[in-house]
Amino acid sequence: MTDVKRYPDGPGLVSAVAEAFVGRLAEVQAEGRVPSVALTGGSIADEIYRAVAALDSSAVDWTRVDFWWGDERYVPADSSDRNDRGVGRDLLDVVGVDALRVHAMPASDEAHADVHEAAAAYGRAVREHGSGSFDLVLLGLGPDGHVASLFPGHPQLDVDDEIALGVTDSPKPPPERVTLTFSALNRARAVWFLVSGDGKADAVARALAPEGSVHETPARGITATDRTWWLDEPAASAL
Repeated sequence: MTDVKRYPDGPGLVSAVAEAFVGRLAEVQAEGRVPSVALTGGSIADEIYRAVAALDSSAVDWTRVDFWWGDERYVPADSSDRNDRGVGRDLLDVVGVDALRVHAMPASDEAHADVHEAAAAYGRAVREHGSGSFDLVLLGLGPDGHVASLFPGHPQLDVDDEIALGVTDSPKPPPERVTLTFSALNRARAVWFLVSGDGKADAVARALAPEGSVHETPARGITATDRTWWLDEPAASAL
């Protein structure tokens, strides 16, 4: 099922996603489970995290949420380029999560031979400490149609027997990344695409078109049963 939600502007989108995010976590906890969420980076996601932190989210026990990442830049742990730095500052440090439930992707200054070994280590962590599927995956969308660090034409698009992979030639700097694969992302109970701005409009239209190539528009490779596109009007303008 694909649901497309449209909002007049970015602030409306941010507010709606923030409230829905808190609601989803509360629902999962009400079922007696620990929510497992894969987070994303990006400017609209950062705004959403700040909005979540500003809400009354007392319905959520933040110490009982597992946080993962869909992708990460393979740079030192203290680099401002890392997605987890912003999420920590804007949300996780604010709401008081359990640090043991925050599963950051490896950094380049940790004890891994290279980005590929780092990705393999993250895959093992998901197997050992994950719940088998994510309750929610948040994804941004690039103007080229990429999601996580799964880029058009790259060989990672064709790998279905790994959880995480190393990327050495990202078209966006820095070149080295760790990313979850389609097979890992698609085991989610729900995937939310968070997209704002007219610069993404063509990619949104290609991703939602009746036909198209995953190698041209990697977002088409997300086939989880429950998919929601959260769009502001500029991002939805080509639909």
